[in-house]
Amino acid sequence: MTVPELRLVNVTRYVTPLREGGSLPAIAEADDGFLYVLKFRGAGQGVKALIAEIIGGELARLLGLKVPEIVYAQLDEAFGRTEPDEEIQDLLKASVGTNLALHYLSGAISFDAAVSTIDPLTASKIVWLDALLMNVDRTARNTNMLMWQKELWLIDHGAALYFHHAWTNPLQQAKKPFTLVKDHVLLPAASQLHEVNAAFKKLVTRDTIESIVKLIPGDFLQWEEGLSADEIRQGYANFINTRLANADDFINEANNARATII
Repeated sequence: MTVPELRLVNVTRYVTPLREGGSLPAIAEADDGFLYVLKFRGAGQGVKALIAEIIGGELARLLGLKVPEIVYAQLDEAFGRTEPDEEIQDLLKASVGTNLALHYLSGAISFDAAVSTIDPLTASKIVWLDALLMNVDRTARNTNMLMWQKELWLIDHGAALYFHHAWTNPLQQAKKPFTLVKDHVLLPAASQLHEVNAAFKKLVTRDTIESIVKLIPGDFLQWEEGLSADEIRQGYANFINTRLANADDFINEANNARATII
């Protein structure tokens, strides 16, 4: 399995805000000539949402799911000076430095389960990943998936790993059930959860998890008093490893929830 790497780009042009997102992401152009969906460190959930994006997105990619390229995006302080919208200006000023961005999929449309049919294996893989990471934000109301070039792409893992907003005993939090899996938009189609669980438990190794948490920049990890960046990274790794060790439990929970809705 390839060890992930993230490129660094410099934001050169703020194009337009995406106001449907609660954290006010934006379409921006970078110095490599590409457009990105820029996610700001100064937004409501701060760097923790960006950390969840890195872990969720890169783990999804390593599991063979389609995720737009994730890059570190450097934002210069000059951007906040010329923006006429006061709300956006404040966000830009609060986000100077390293942010996160996803490659913009031009022409993509939001996934709608009433329009597009997803095969059981793909649905099971996505439900498994979201149950592992406790991602609360893949519901029919807000699927955080796109259809692009007739393929399903995952976006926005910022609501995953919600334990880190309190950071009290990650190992204990990792053993808790994920009851909100019942609301997952793909759960009705996820008929191969046991098969996926058996395969993914072998695929997601401790080395894989360590390589992903190492991607988290040190300046995203300054929020827990008394803990170093490496200790916080280890906390994330311990959480995921513990979830994996108890994967049979959350898969049984998902299958039980599925049985009540099909």
